[in-house]
Amino acid sequence: MTDPNPRQPLRWSHTLLTALLALIFGFAGAAIWSYSGLGDSRTRSYLLANPDLLPQMVSAYEAQEAQKRLANIDSQVFTPFPGAVIGNPQGKRVLVEFTDYNCPYCAKSLEDVERLVADDPDLKVVIREWPIFEGSDIASRMALAAAMQGKYRAFHEAMFRIGDPAEAARAAGLDMARAQADGMSQAVNDELARNAELARTMGFNGTPAWIAGKQTISGAVGYAALKRALEDSSAS
Repeated sequence: MTDPNPRQPLRWSHTLLTALLALIFGFAGAAIWSYSGLGDSRTRSYLLANPDLLPQMVSAYEAQEAQKRLANIDSQVFTPFPGAVIGNPQGKRVLVEFTDYNCPYCAKSLEDVERLVADDPDLKVVIREWPIFEGSDIASRMALAAAMQGKYRAFHEAMFRIGDPAEAARAAGLDMARAQADGMSQAVNDELARNAELARTMGFNGTPAWIAGKQTISGAVGYAALKRALEDSSAS
């Protein structure tokens, strides 16, 4: 019997593949498939024969969406809390890191950041305190208090090394009475709320998270990947 609706099998295939893309690559992949004109039978057949292209498509789509989100907040995300910078405060190349002191991957990335700073005297690393782990809030507040005393880097490094905010503060040479007061100030409250909102806007769901130019990166990707991202941002 002739199929009275020959397009029906194609529509089912499109729906199934959209669902699979949503499961494998998230809704970004499904959106690419459904709305970018890739759902015709010839393109579908080509992609089925070359499945390695699908992750590349999703990656490109996510990068494009991240650039759109960044365009709305770039002036905020690249402007540090006063003093919360590692490297050259006036540097022309900027790397932003969202970090948490109880994140082992952030601790692992500290060496990469320090190496990048040592290699490039024109690099400014803007640190955005984002305490998402239990117990991290006190350390983040003390870090911003250290920034207000011009001792952010000393505290930042000591905190990852020692693990206790009070001991790290003493090791960094902070005025403890002032640091305790500053850590609970409205300026610090506002900064932590701002960083959480910036992270949400960028779609970050963990630390460390990075921004280099228009490129966003998630995870402890290592020195080489961060250096390449900075070089790409300088070239663009």
